[in-house]
Amino acid sequence: MNSTSSTLRLGCSAPNFDAQTTKGPINFYEWAKGSWVVFFCHPADFTPVCTTELGEISRLQSEFEKRGVKIIGLSANDLKSHEEWIRDINEVAQTTLTFPIIADADRKVALLYDMVDHQDATNVDQKGMALTIRSVFFIDPLHTVRLILTYPAAVGRNTGEILRCLDALQLTEKHQVATPVNWQKGDEVVVHASLSNEQANNRFGDFKIIKPYLRMTTQPAF
Repeated sequence: MNSTSSTLRLGCSAPNFDAQTTKGPINFYEWAKGSWVVFFCHPADFTPVCTTELGEISRLQSEFEKRGVKIIGLSANDLKSHEEWIRDINEVAQTTLTFPIIADADRKVALLYDMVDHQDATNVDQKGMALTIRSVFFIDPLHTVRLILTYPAAVGRNTGEILRCLDALQLTEKHQVATPVNWQKGDEVVVHASLSNEQANNRFGDFKIIKPYLRMTTQPAF
């Protein structure tokens, strides 16, 4: 399994691929069309944690759209299974799931993105094939991997953290700032080290110097 998978790191180009999804066949780059993308995977259809995750992401779809972000999921099952599972997700979460879910029963895309479980050898399907873990890839409009979150199968993701990461990425992309510990949208931000005090004053107006290397300012407008 390791010999055919790739390791993606921050700054890598997200691999392009063609796949069947619940919204029809796609070419990933063409589907993304210059948007930010959150690409996430799940161990399997009809599993409890995955059902809660997809339901919550579906309920929050408008929040992703406000940020200009497209959502796409992946699970290591075929389209028929996905379509039946979506009915359960909608019922449990009281939602209407509309984003595409990739059918990846042969792990073609999962291996391309190194989404398979190398830690737990028991995390396999009925055919003995490794199931996918809970990876999240944040991909910018130039198809660059900007942030990766990876969770084991037993740990459900925090959708608030996914949105927080998106806000931080988009803010720091636009302005010469960084986000401090526990940052939330609207909080103070760190003035980037590349800016002199004079440049920071011209760019942000008032800012405070806590240490020569730690300067804070109010969050610039997105």
